[in-house]
Amino acid sequence: MNVSRLTKYTKFCIFWAIGNLKSNMSAKQFTTVWDAIEDTRGNAENMRLRSTLMMSIKEHISATKFSQAQAAKLFGVTQPRISDLIRGKISLFALDALVNMASTAGFHIEMRCLPSKVSTNRSSKPVMKQAVA
Repeated sequence: MNVSRLTKYTKFCIFWAIGNLKSNMSAKQFTTVWDAIEDTRGNAENMRLRSTLMMSIKEHISATKFSQAQAAKLFGVTQPRISDLIRGKISLFALDALVNMASTAGFHIEMRCLPSKVSTNRSSKPVMKQAVA
């Protein structure tokens, strides 16, 4: 974008929007980037789990020096699917598919359910006292 070609009004609008965005963002603090992006805590947790699995699988592919075609054969998917994984296209992967891929790669996957530090309902009572996996 050539800034010198923008009108003064357009420049003002851009700087105003950036300043407004920064002030709104600094007003809230989030535990993870997913909490900031997603609408619900459940969606944020799902994205956190998927991103963790995707990064582990991607690191495994790099460490083993597999080509995308070799990795695709190992995981029973297509090469474009491996390309999507490597490029981080998280919305294209379901949690169960990533668990299957990680398991095939030889990972032992553990899941822990811990009590939330923040109440998820509008009352002051916690939604769940103890979670069991």
